[in-house]
Amino acid sequence: MKKKFFTREVKVGLMAVAAIFVLYFGLNFLKGIDIFSPISYYYASYENIGGLVPSSPVYVKGLKVGQVEEIKYDFTKEESFVVRISVSKDINLPKGAKVELFDDGLMGGKAIQLVYAPIVLTQEMYQPGDTIESQVGIGLMGQLAGDLMPKIESISAQTDSLIRSIRKIADSKELNNSLASIEKTTSDLAVSSVQLKKMMKNDMPKIIDNVNVLTTDFKQISGNLKAIDFAATFASIDHTIANLNLATDKINNSEGTIGLLLNNKDLYVNLSNTASSADRLLIDMHKNPKKYVHFSLFGKKVE
Repeated sequence: MKKKFFTREVKVGLMAVAAIFVLYFGLNFLKGIDIFSPISYYYASYENIGGLVPSSPVYVKGLKVGQVEEIKYDFTKEESFVVRISVSKDINLPKGAKVELFDDGLMGGKAIQLVYAPIVLTQEMYQPGDTIESQVGIGLMGQLAGDLMPKIESISAQTDSLIRSIRKIADSKELNNSLASIEKTTSDLAVSSVQLKKMMKNDMPKIIDNVNVLTTDFKQISGNLKAIDFAATFASIDHTIANLNLATDKINNSEGTIGLLLNNKDLYVNLSNTASSADRLLIDMHKNPKKYVHFSLFGKKVE
């Protein structure tokens, strides 16, 4: 009888190996590690890593080229932390390059970036496994603080000056007088408001009634004016004016008694002389009444 090679035990073993491979590949994939790309390992030492963790990214000018593989520490040394990073095999690090620890975003995450000048053909390169000089970047928050602190200090000085000015104004006698005046004005306005309210309550109904009466009277007058025959009235006025013009013309033309009196000079002179003679006669009669009266009420003749 021929023995089968793919027994149940072999199949279970193959499945276990495949599962381990998939698990390893999946974990590295989640960490951002491409297990099919060749990588090189480098080391850097730090006194303080500021929250850097394994699997943190490694950048070159913003491009991710690797990650932090391992962090070892020995607190007996000044530079307590040794960081191992993995970088793609095609990334060449020239002598003088630095491994910089910097802030990766506003949330406080840390990352590594490789900082170096352009490569010269004759320049010597770091080899995998070498320890590269490290440095700590200022970080985004540090840059913001450095840019903002002078402005904040300037604003603080201006604010302090403003507060002092406000305090000086608040303690001034003029402001206290103004506040007292405003308080008095407010009190007067309150009294005026009460009086106005009283007037609106007591006097306004009477005023409105009077206005209504006036409106009614004006309405009645308007009706009466509407009933007037203005055409006949103006015609009568025109007729009267025409008669006055006619009378004036007659007077100016010496027609009638009034015209003769106004325009005849001789008649005026005669009337003036007659009036003068009558006046003298009356005066003489008043002075010498016996000269003109020759009888007595009692029948006795006065000599």
